[in-house]
Amino acid sequence: MPSSIANHPDRLLPADPGVREVARRLHSVVESLPILSPHGHVDAAVIADDLPFPDPTAMLISPDHYVTRLMHAAGVPLENQRVGGSTGASPRETWRTFCRNWPLYDGTASGYWLRQEFVEVFGIDDLDIREETADAVYDTLQQKIDDPGFRPRALMDQFGIEVMATTDDPLADLAAHDALAVDSTFAPRVLPTFRPDAYTKFWVDGFAASADRLIQAAGDGATGYDGYLAAVANRRRYFAEHGAVSSDHGTHNANTLKLGRDEAAHLFDKGLAGTATFAEGLAFEAHMMYQQAAMALDDGLVMTMHAGVHRNTHPGTLERFGPDTGHDIPFAVDFSTGLQPLLADFGTAEGFHFIPFTIDETVFSREIAPLAGFFPAVFVGAPWWFLDAPDAMLRFRSAVTETTGFSRSSGFIDDTRAFCSIPARHDASRRTEAAFLARLVAEHRLTEERAAEVIVDLVDASPRRAFKL
Repeated sequence: MPSSIANHPDRLLPADPGVREVARRLHSVVESLPILSPHGHVDAAVIADDLPFPDPTAMLISPDHYVTRLMHAAGVPLENQRVGGSTGASPRETWRTFCRNWPLYDGTASGYWLRQEFVEVFGIDDLDIREETADAVYDTLQQKIDDPGFRPRALMDQFGIEVMATTDDPLADLAAHDALAVDSTFAPRVLPTFRPDAYTKFWVDGFAASADRLIQAAGDGATGYDGYLAAVANRRRYFAEHGAVSSDHGTHNANTLKLGRDEAAHLFDKGLAGTATFAEGLAFEAHMMYQQAAMALDDGLVMTMHAGVHRNTHPGTLERFGPDTGHDIPFAVDFSTGLQPLLADFGTAEGFHFIPFTIDETVFSREIAPLAGFFPAVFVGAPWWFLDAPDAMLRFRSAVTETTGFSRSSGFIDDTRAFCSIPARHDASRRTEAAFLARLVAEHRLTEERAAEVIVDLVDASPRRAFKL
């Protein structure tokens, strides 16, 4: 195994020698626990079909907007990174470009994860990632991923993944999930997640056609808004019957709204006709968040909200490369006000679980932790997207613990399309939790015995509890 900072045993642990010793012991308790990944974006068909990854670029660069956006900021066109299916450069040329720009990732979370992947997954010293050795490293990586033992199913076992949730369109047939569920040779659980965003946002291209397909497929013969509501409820139940444990909602803001049937139907009709204003679209999305919570009482799906992102902010990039290509930008969100209608009716409802995620660090201690510290339904969503990084995760734990304790956490989520980064991301979270708990032990605020129990709960029991696993 190559030796570098990437596999240093004390990476991310406290610098103080005494505190570090405690953190080492705490991390050792959870280091080998199975990975629970209740929110992510790996395609289930990748696992079901078990096809080899095509090349190093397709595996490590093009699908990871953390990686591509930083090179783009440095002047590397996205087409030269093979983003969105573009072919402006060959996979090998793209890899050379990445190696030339590797110093850009020093100090970043994506650089940390990639170093872990190179060393722990591929057996390559991260010091060899440079322009002069780009071709040799590419060939080594290609040889590795061509090995039958490096296919997705084998990696699931190698990474210790017990549960992996995908993110799926409401009309998906979930055939890949079904095939995996009945495969006696495959132990991990690959769970679908109901993601209705394209069917609740008037401003998304093709909303009317999508809503019509949904109604035709599952609306019980009803039309208009009534058929739409019936279709959403029916597809949610279909997902639950096929193994789903949660629904995921990438909302613009955190607003929820309880509208009367006629008012909601009027807005829906305007959305279909393309005449609704953006404000009316936001109102309908907020109403559907309330409706999804009501449906969750029936089907039992955990409800997660990922709010506060201006999606696809650069029109030219969206037109050429499509969504999810690195130009989504966060903004501040008011959770306490926005969630009031939903929590007033469902915050104490038995069996209802609601997990808000944010990219606005200021609301962790100000809003989300206090909400989770009162409402039985609310769990604090782990740091997400730009915040799922070591320093941000440590700030998160400090921000919420004094209000909620340790029991109200969702557990870590990796939220990734970059399959090989999953173990690195989860290990970073475990090391961060060990670092935080070790400080409490050193300050005589927690015994080490209790800290060892807490870290197991945070890593293993919390996601099982919050996501009903």
